[in-house]
Amino acid sequence: MKFLDTAKVYIRSGGGGGGCVSFRREKFVEFGGPDGGDGGRGGDVWAEAVEGLNTLIDFRFQQHFFAKSGQAGMGSQRTGASADDVVLRVPVGTEILDEDGETIIADLTEPGQRVRLAEGGNGGWGNLRFKSSTNRAPRHANPGQPGVERTLWLRLKLIADAGLVGLPNAGKSTFLAAVSNARPKIADYPFTTLVPNLGVVGVDGHEFVMADIPGLIEGASEGRGLGDQFLGHVERSRVLLHLVDGTSEDVATDARTILTELEAYSPLLAEKPRITALNKIDALDEDTIAERRAALEAEIGAPVMAISGVAGTGVQEVLRALWVEIAPSRAPTPDPEAEAAWRP
Repeated sequence: MKFLDTAKVYIRSGGGGGGCVSFRREKFVEFGGPDGGDGGRGGDVWAEAVEGLNTLIDFRFQQHFFAKSGQAGMGSQRTGASADDVVLRVPVGTEILDEDGETIIADLTEPGQRVRLAEGGNGGWGNLRFKSSTNRAPRHANPGQPGVERTLWLRLKLIADAGLVGLPNAGKSTFLAAVSNARPKIADYPFTTLVPNLGVVGVDGHEFVMADIPGLIEGASEGRGLGDQFLGHVERSRVLLHLVDGTSEDVATDARTILTELEAYSPLLAEKPRITALNKIDALDEDTIAERRAALEAEIGAPVMAISGVAGTGVQEVLRALWVEIAPSRAPTPDPEAEAAWRP
């Protein structure tokens, strides 16, 4: 399935049905009076977050979503039928933005969460509604309210507990494949990963979701390489795992490149908890590992872990360090009512 994380849609809610002008005419019923019914309500347009979806590919083939209008009122005081609603089913983690692409209308982060994007018009009143002591035979009715038409953007941000960042060929896909059942493409050339990948990682009886995004290069914030278009998918992560290629001649510069691009994209993303790991140590001797690890620690001002995604060296230690950052978000929220019930 092709990955698509941005889509433009055109929506329109249904208009209300018009009220009816009608008079009761039956044998042996004199001066029957008005009996025109109201029009039906137009359909709403909703967006709903559903499980089982991880792409907006469905909106590539259908961009227009128009709800039907309500039925017009009828005689004998019959109200017109209301139209059905239209529901856009989107993946969990979808942001809905206005036409300008910046104003956030809703952020659907939980399964079953719904938001009404366009409200259907009310049906018009029939002439029965206008009957009064001074107007016994009203001959007018209201038209239904028109529907609402909007142009919206859908933007998917994957929900993951941990996000992988690094230069192309830093070993991110290899690491994800080693710790989860995900099977991203792995090859010995840059930009092997073209779309984000998700994997469920297990460590010490706990599970969390890890996201791997295409590698960043210097100038990604200016659109170079694949740009920073996929950084939004690690924006919701609790912690970032920054992998640095240990076989590089200048690991400090490589690390600084990634940190600069994170800061250029979003200061909040750059301030997230981050674990840095020197990867591919299976291809290095002990002296080289110590030298490059020290250079990396001096550059970022924080401890650096040494791992090998292929050999599995240090992988469990990294996963445990990630879980330490993720665990507080998994702690159950205390229930005041339950505590009060058990309190003596």
